Amino acid sequence: MTRKIKLGSLTIGGGSSIAIQSMTNTSTLDLAATLTQCRALEAAGCDIIRLAVENEEAAKTFTYLKEQGISAPLVADIHFDHKLAIASVNAGADKIRINPGNIGSRDKVAEVAAACKAAGVPIRVGVNGGSLEKRLLEKYGSPTPEALAESAFAEAEALESVGFSDIVISIKSSRVRDMIAACRLVAAESDYPLHIGVTEAGDEYSGLVKNSIGIGALLADGVGDTIRVSLTADPLREVAAAKEILSSLGMYKPTLHVVSCPTCSRTKIDLISLCRRFREASADIDTNGKDITVAIMGCAVNGPGEAREADVGVAGGVGEGLLFRRGEIVGKVAENDIIPALIESVRKIAGK
Repeated sequence: MTRKIKLGSLTIGGGSSIAIQSMTNTSTLDLAATLTQCRALEAAGCDIIRLAVENEEAAKTFTYLKEQGISAPLVADIHFDHKLAIASVNAGADKIRINPGNIGSRDKVAEVAAACKAAGVPIRVGVNGGSLEKRLLEKYGSPTPEALAESAFAEAEALESVGFSDIVISIKSSRVRDMIAACRLVAAESDYPLHIGVTEAGDEYSGLVKNSIGIGALLADGVGDTIRVSLTADPLREVAAAKEILSSLGMYKPTLHVVSCPTCSRTKIDLISLCRRFREASADIDTNGKDITVAIMGCAVNGPGEAREADVGVAGGVGEGLLFRRGEIVGKVAENDIIPALIESVRKIAGK
């Protein structure tokens, strides 16, 4: 069990729910654009929002966002300048992301730690395969999992040595296997909460695949306390992808689950379009705190039998669909009426 860390009103680690993170890509100095994006991220289900802080003026954005009602914990992403970390703490940041190795001397690390400790602000130690210390590259020859883990422990120790222990560790690599192995090493040898994800993972398609493998493998093993699905895409897509990964493992709040078959020559309806249209039509449905599973199947072979556990489902026929609930056939509808029938059934189950 990892130690519990508080950031704002949120707790991570210690068995808390897995927190979803993303990062703004607006200019932190553009207050209106950053506020709009933070509000959109909150509405999408983002639990923690990180902002790049490149100068002291940008640090003031934390005060502005809090004044405008942003309630999600805000993280200051700091590189090289310890003064920016302190300025962000003073401006209301809920967590600081640093790499103590590039902050400077021990005295500067101690200054950051003292400011964070006084304000009750945790520090996330970030280790990245693309920026590993020279000494470790010489020791291991490349950013191996062992090198990444050793770097993380060294950076954490730099903070522990000055009396600071509210530490979250993040080890990221663009190599999925290395990221998984390094996180497992740290999890096996410490109780630090882990922020996990595959960095520089690529666009929405390839990035989702890589992150699903990396994040999913760790979460399935009980490793990881907060996640970011890094994508070269709109940050809102990162949040959607994170929710999908967590939902697939039963680690997200009650929601709507869709199961569907891959289609074959037995399929006589446009199942691919049907699935897409159902997702669009059901996007705003509130399940009222219930896990609801909808099955959209191509034919009777994959219908009430294989999908008998679904709360409601449809099996395609020729221009029609066979409706079933928990494996029991309840009627037929024309193909054009399948989506409305499923939506109506879901709303009834949800009590809406």
